Amino acid sequence: MASNINPDPFTTRPEIEGTFGVVASTHWIATAVGMGILEKGGNAFDAGVATAFTLQVVEPHLNGPGGDVPIIVHDVKRGRTEVICGQGPAPARATIAHYKSEGLDMVPGTGLLAACVPGTFESWMMLLRDYGTMRVRDVLEPAISYARDGYPLVERACATIQTVEQLFRKHWPTSAAVYLPNGEVPKPGTLFTNKTLAATYTRILNEAESGGGGRDAEIERARKAWSQGFVAEAIDKFCRTQEVMDVSGSPHRGVLSADDMARWQPTVEAPLTYDYGRYTVCKAGVWSQGPVTLQQLALLKGFALDGLDPTGPEFIHLQIECAKLAFADREKFYGDPKFTEIPIATLLSDAYNDERRKLVTDKASLDFIPGSVEGFGGVVKLRRAEGQREAVGALGAGEPTVGRFGEVRGDTVHFDIIDKAGNMVSSTPSGGWLQSSPIIPELGFCLGSRAQMFWLEEDHPAALAPGKRPRTTLSPTMALRDGEPYLAWGSPGGDQQDQWITQFFLRHVHCNLNLQEAIDAPAWHSEHFPISFWPRTARPGVLVVENRVPKATIENLRERGHIVEVGPDWSEGRLTAASRVGVRRRAAANPRGMQGYAAGR
Repeated sequence: MASNINPDPFTTRPEIEGTFGVVASTHWIATAVGMGILEKGGNAFDAGVATAFTLQVVEPHLNGPGGDVPIIVHDVKRGRTEVICGQGPAPARATIAHYKSEGLDMVPGTGLLAACVPGTFESWMMLLRDYGTMRVRDVLEPAISYARDGYPLVERACATIQTVEQLFRKHWPTSAAVYLPNGEVPKPGTLFTNKTLAATYTRILNEAESGGGGRDAEIERARKAWSQGFVAEAIDKFCRTQEVMDVSGSPHRGVLSADDMARWQPTVEAPLTYDYGRYTVCKAGVWSQGPVTLQQLALLKGFALDGLDPTGPEFIHLQIECAKLAFADREKFYGDPKFTEIPIATLLSDAYNDERRKLVTDKASLDFIPGSVEGFGGVVKLRRAEGQREAVGALGAGEPTVGRFGEVRGDTVHFDIIDKAGNMVSSTPSGGWLQSSPIIPELGFCLGSRAQMFWLEEDHPAALAPGKRPRTTLSPTMALRDGEPYLAWGSPGGDQQDQWITQFFLRHVHCNLNLQEAIDAPAWHSEHFPISFWPRTARPGVLVVENRVPKATIENLRERGHIVEVGPDWSEGRLTAASRVGVRRRAAANPRGMQGYAAGR
């Protein structure tokens, strides 16, 4: 009888379950802050804002105030799922002609020329104002406290600082002043502070509360302090007066201005959706890479996945081959639909995917094969990766969370929250990480580098243009089940995000794994297509798998023609997830790199 006491499969931790509410994030401090907001009577959207501001402080190597964010929400009162686009556009002076006049054939992966309008603060204020219930002080105070009083620095943050130490010392002294306290790389566990950032948010809070009025008036004054006040003025001055070294090997001034910030506000739109059996999967639009998950599902629904071993060669092969086709279409077709018509209805149609699915055979494809939709798409110039890894890391560029040989460079955070009422929020904040550009000394944070995702070819859907949104990799996800809001999930990881997101979903739906089991299961990613970040290279046919994938599976995949590289046991993804069924709330979080990163739930 003793053998039946705990018959469930092993997981690194239990799937959390309750009825009050759940918060799953990439850092335990942010998770605790989010739960604290729920316990004080806030809703999921209040908790999301507080969690996000805290993540800016405690994971500065993965996101920051100068970055960008997509947010998917389900509001019970409105009865609908919506997307807040917090992806700031290119500045007014960001033209292809300007960049080429600087001797560039691609947008640098770091420095001031890579900066778009910072989208995070305005987006969090919109979420708080239109969906939340609390005041600015409630959601900002935890982040201010941790920035002012300190938090333990995780190992991966220290490793990131060490990677760019010489860049800071030689070229970015304002960053050295913050991230090399006492002239040294901080050690893991150091109680780290950023008092200038704390002062910035304190000043915003003081200005928000200075004029009386209610909650909405405070939020509006906070917004103005950011986009029309002292924050925008400091950013404008820094971009105009500083020549900053970037990955091109030459210093450049920025083109972002206070006027760019004053003119922009986040927008709310309906999600793109795809029906997959009982599920309706919701993603951000084609200004993100999110629809590649939907395209993978449109291809995969033609295969019998039920009952397949989630670590077996057939399961992995089919997902990877469909990912190759979907990501090839991303490269050819995706861009800002405000500037270019994108044939997304065709790309998700049965007729189109029935034809594309015929390209999937028992053998691995080593070719890059975008689809064809007459009158749409651009030409993709495939650049093979050779000898780029060290140069990228040393200069702070590149976003993949997990590198080709298991090293972690860092990029992004993620959280999923569901409250007692059933409100849901899933978000993947990113950009403005400490290695993207120098710290603006008056503010304590740096600008993002999302403009590196633009092409400098005029006829490409993702070509650089003033006011245009770059095609971000950031990709939160929600799903309805039988028409009812059910699941929120996502992962950091650049181009890998929508590979790990899809794998998680398939394991949950077809293999009946619970949220934690689906996260813990061995994972993998393809590097077959161009990465979205400088230097925009590809490694055709390369499949990177965790060492926990069975040896027989690895051998079978190699026999099929995959170029398999084996990484460490727990090296693929940082997924979190949360679900609601009736009054039950469940959550799960990634165990990978718990010491090097952080895991919170």
